[in-house]
Amino acid sequence: MSSQAPVSDLSRDTSLFRLLQAAAGEQRAQFVFETLEMAPALCASRGSRQSIDRAQIAMALNAVLFCDLLDRVPTAARYVAEQRAKGEAIVLDHGALRTVDSHSGDLVPGYKGFSRFLEPLGYEVGGLYPLPALKMTGRALVHRDMPEAIPQFFVSELHLSELPVAAQGAAARVFGTSRDPIGNDAWTALEALARDGQIDFDGAVTILRDLVRAFGRQHDVPTLADYETLLEHSREGAWIATEGNDFNHATTRVPDVEQLSQDLRAAGYPMKEAVEISRNGRVRQTAFLADKVRREFRTEDGIVTREVPGSFYEFISRDVDADKGALDLTFDSGNATGIFAVTREQA
Repeated sequence: MSSQAPVSDLSRDTSLFRLLQAAAGEQRAQFVFETLEMAPALCASRGSRQSIDRAQIAMALNAVLFCDLLDRVPTAARYVAEQRAKGEAIVLDHGALRTVDSHSGDLVPGYKGFSRFLEPLGYEVGGLYPLPALKMTGRALVHRDMPEAIPQFFVSELHLSELPVAAQGAAARVFGTSRDPIGNDAWTALEALARDGQIDFDGAVTILRDLVRAFGRQHDVPTLADYETLLEHSREGAWIATEGNDFNHATTRVPDVEQLSQDLRAAGYPMKEAVEISRNGRVRQTAFLADKVRREFRTEDGIVTREVPGSFYEFISRDVDADKGALDLTFDSGNATGIFAVTREQA
């Protein structure tokens, strides 16, 4: 992640920059400030040890996870680099992750494993989206303080009880080894943040570092046999077996997703075939096909590697809801089901 130009001294003095710098390093902090569009209210200049509010921590978490996805998804990194070269800021709309609703070892199962620490950051469930074709349910977690400016989390959970018995057994063996990555110090800091809505700088760094670790694979390397059993009955379950709770995708908000889809296809990007349009017509989405990654599996003969679908990058256009006079921040079950298919197709 090379930088375009030095970040100004004024930006470096902001609480948000210093938080990113302390938790993720100078290079990532500079990259974020040069790449992502940020609301001015998030970038207020503060004294070096002043309190940091929950909105700033929420934005910092999203920013680090965005950088992590670019590290893992070369197609996304290519697109973002081209936008940076043109001087176009990325508007981060939301990030998505997949969970399982049981057999989760030391982790709290399903979306609650993430809402438990996103709620102190200011998030609340803003929408429920059944995904019956995938045996899943999605929930949108929206920020109370700055819903349009701070990215949402779209958290889907796979209902393991709806899978055949053989797949449930494979899931229990894979996900039952999960460990909770969040330590006691972070939970103490999160309790203070939930109570006061802000916390001192050191507490914010502790929170951010531990929460970033929560977005990853918390279970052991799966066996190839269990992976193939899950793959047969739930490609989403198989994806979680290799990728865990990594950002499944990050999403850029753009003015015209239909035109952008045509332009990106013409530029040689591996695009989803169709643009998904919500029932109300106000939310339109498309995506790159998921990049392939190589992952390890355990067998009786030792470790083997296979090429499997990884994460991807999505685009969304949102119109204003005339009745509310605000941007339509909802999702759509049909759109989500269609977008999930990009981890099934060959990029």
